Amino acid sequence: MGHPRVDAIVLQAREAVAAAQSSADLEKVRVGFLGRGGELTQLLRSLGSLAGEERPLVGAAANEAKRELEALLDARLATALEIERQAERRRRRLDLTLPGRRPPKGSLHPLTRVHDEIVAIFAGLGFSVAEGPEIETDYHNFEALNIPRDHPARDMQDTLYLSESTLLRTHTSPVQIRAMLAQKPPVRIIVPGRVYRRDVADATHSPMFHQVEGLAVDRNITMADLRGTLELFAREMFGPRSRIRFRPSFFPFTEPSAEVDVLCFVCHGAGCRLCKQGGWLEILGSGMVHPRVLRNVGYDPEDVTGWAFGMGIDRIAMLKYGIDDLRLFFENDLRFLRQFA
Repeated sequence: MGHPRVDAIVLQAREAVAAAQSSADLEKVRVGFLGRGGELTQLLRSLGSLAGEERPLVGAAANEAKRELEALLDARLATALEIERQAERRRRRLDLTLPGRRPPKGSLHPLTRVHDEIVAIFAGLGFSVAEGPEIETDYHNFEALNIPRDHPARDMQDTLYLSESTLLRTHTSPVQIRAMLAQKPPVRIIVPGRVYRRDVADATHSPMFHQVEGLAVDRNITMADLRGTLELFAREMFGPRSRIRFRPSFFPFTEPSAEVDVLCFVCHGAGCRLCKQGGWLEILGSGMVHPRVLRNVGYDPEDVTGWAFGMGIDRIAMLKYGIDDLRLFFENDLRFLRQFA
């Protein structure tokens, strides 16, 4: 360099640059030697205190050293920054050898499960699925089903009327009428769907719920056929030990009519909390299609007979899964729904 003081500073700076491990270390070296308080900067500022003949020698040597150190630092800094960038890229790089995060697995709603199970059971018996409008006429929902205007089911407290002649269907039975009007016997259908009543939502009631209607019309159809069909349904739905019993009842569209109970599938008749110690669980209403209903659709009750039943999908699901509050089906609480995954 040409001057011992400058040479000593440059030697120290080179050693510091060589020892630096990162861009941050190199910045500390730069500040220590070339910053406002750095050694080389201080030397340049002290030139005025040197002897006249020494001043130009030290000044030239110091400026040369400054240029050398700046070039050395720039080169090392570029290398250090590139190494750090590569390390950061490696750290952030997507490792395709790892399995991806799978989205949460969905599952069928419990009502959909029971709906599909009921449809599958009756499809195996040769029944087809029929559908109809949820906004019905008074005729299809009541009149054609032998429900006169003074019947309690026509009360405004039960039915959601849209106008004097239209309403939200109160059961799936109107599809019986539409199906029989559209085809000649034999008829074998089930009708799953939403129905509506003027009810306040609580643990056992809802203004909207789900039913499945069943209908079979042909020559020589008897109550024994109905019982055999429902016995098979009970075994398929609730287990091979299931049995059913009929209790006399009344429905305006069937005669005779019967409520159907299934043997409690938890206690098998011994009595438990589910069956309220009775041993039996009510699951549906049924009966032989009333002759007046057959006449209303143009069938001859002297030529054909039929039976029908109606059950609540929601009630079957509550019994099957031991659920004691109907509102759980409609609240979309994932903690509840994940139990059926």
